[in-house]
Order: sequence, then C-alpha cells, then structure tokens
Amino acid sequence: MILRIILGLAVVAFGFFMVWKTYDIQEFLGRSGWAEQKFGPGGTTTFYKLLGVGVAFLGMLIATNVISEILTGLVGVFIRR
Repeated sequence: MILRIILGLAVVAFGFFMVWKTYDIQEFLGRSGWAEQKFGPGGTTTFYKLLGVGVAFLGMLIATNVISEILTGLVGVFIRR
C-alpha cells in the first residue's frame, strides 16, 4: 500500500514537472509534427502540457488504487470469470 502511494505521488510529480518545464522537454524531445498540425502553431507545447496533466491524473489514480478497478473492468470485458 505504501509503495503504491509513493509510486502514484512520483508519477504525479513527473506530470507536474512536464507541465512546469514544458519548454525544456520540448527542447529535449523536439517538435511534434502531428501536434503542430492538429493544434496549430504552438501545438507541441499544448500537447506536452496536456500529456503532463494526463500523467498527473494517472498518478492520482495509481495512488488511490482506482486504476486497479478501471483495469479490472476493462480486462473483464475480454476474460470470462
């Protein structure tokens, strides 16, 4: 339980870092042609910020153990019990 909370908080911190230091991540990874096409000029920055918010949200789901219920529901569609 403690490990799950620590992992979730680490993922939240990484997502926050992605939103906070978007320019540095963009310099490291480069521009995304797909994001520029779909979001317009500055789309890469928007894409990395949205990705960071998504990662932080995923970290909250991990920390609160909601992710296991979601994954069980998704896999339950394919596997009979």
